[in-house]
Amino acid sequence: MNKDLFSLIGEKLPSFSKGHKLIANYILAHYDKAAFMTAQKLGRTVGVSESTVVRFASMLGYDGYPALQKALQEMMRSRLTAVQRIEVTSDQMNGEDVLERVLNQDIDRIRRTLEETSKQDFKSAAERITEANTIYIVGTRSSASLAAFLGYYLSLIFPRVKLVPSTTTSELFERIMHIDEKDLMIGISFPRYSKQTVKALDFAKHNGAKVVAITDSASSPIAKYADSLLLARSDMASFVDSLVAPLSLINALVVAVSIKNRDIVSETFERLERVWDEYDVYTKSGEDNQ
Repeated sequence: MNKDLFSLIGEKLPSFSKGHKLIANYILAHYDKAAFMTAQKLGRTVGVSESTVVRFASMLGYDGYPALQKALQEMMRSRLTAVQRIEVTSDQMNGEDVLERVLNQDIDRIRRTLEETSKQDFKSAAERITEANTIYIVGTRSSASLAAFLGYYLSLIFPRVKLVPSTTTSELFERIMHIDEKDLMIGISFPRYSKQTVKALDFAKHNGAKVVAITDSASSPIAKYADSLLLARSDMASFVDSLVAPLSLINALVVAVSIKNRDIVSETFERLERVWDEYDVYTKSGEDNQ
């Protein structure tokens, strides 16, 4: 099911029965609430039976209501404003232990990431990073922290790693204008997706560079540019984006790359340890820091 759910509903709306139109119109107007309703609750809300809701999902081409609900939740995350996110989270977690709920959700996201991301794409991403002449890393807004983490560790392994900063569109292209077929761009984007990241990957692809995309779904706007597509679950927690699973995936990628380049990594850190000791970079436990 590649078509946007709203587009699909819009196309079929004239042919719907009265009951199905009630469901469709409610989803279009209140998708942030409908995404977390059971079939029974959605039916009760709009005044139709649970079985009518289930048939509605089938008419749209989904294998049951849970599949429709999942598609609605996926689409919803890229559409909600920050205010809507807060409202949805308040409804979901009202009266619950927030610490337990959020941490358990993150555990589930890591598990789902392990199940859903391609082992072959993960392996090819590590190989492309190793083979690239210059590695460009782009990620904006909340994804900027992920890009910085990845950039920091890859720069300890490879001499030509460029973290593309979040800046104006004109400056973005100035930073990546020399990218070519020997290079690699790693794009990181999660809902709400950044247009800047999409433009950067489009530019890289048109200039012959390989692309590794780290995102949440095959329907993400950066997925179509990927030579290696790495998927990580990143659902919302209030207005905050949960980046636990993406960071875990990136951590695994850095480890995989370091294993492939073990000799270089060992030599690099031997040199760094000497520099850190010579210039007294780190404090040791129990030392007087004054």
